[in-house]
Amino acid sequence: MTDHASIAGALFTSGHNCAQAVFCAFEDVTHVDDKLALRLTSSMGGGVGRLREICGAVSGAALVLGVLYGSEDPCNAAEKAAHYARVQEVGEKFRAEAGAIVCRELLKLQEEKSEPTPAERTPQYYHSRPCQMLVELAARAVDEYIAAHPIKGE
Repeated sequence: MTDHASIAGALFTSGHNCAQAVFCAFEDVTHVDDKLALRLTSSMGGGVGRLREICGAVSGAALVLGVLYGSEDPCNAAEKAAHYARVQEVGEKFRAEAGAIVCRELLKLQEEKSEPTPAERTPQYYHSRPCQMLVELAARAVDEYIAAHPIKGE
């Protein structure tokens, strides 16, 4: 199996936001075009547009699960419930290991949201934040889920 955690970590340290790093790491199984994947996840960084809400790594993981297992029938309540349970399972695994799923809590920030301009990606930036570890954790949680559950349609 591909080591999506290492790929996600490398993508994050190359400049991808946390959601992009996780989602794009799974290109081999989602088969989502690179440019579309980057655009789709570009809003999710910084806890959704730097609002510091749900961690982008968790959002990226949820999007991977949606592509692989998501419901295609908006009126099928049973499929929706099964998928939401799947997302909650992976999210709770992340929370159990990281301590939270909310960006500002993970980064121990006081402000409700951050300025829209992201911080410059410097060695100090990467050293001072747990984000690389968090994207790797989210990718591992998805890999573990995939290993235990056949991918829809395969």
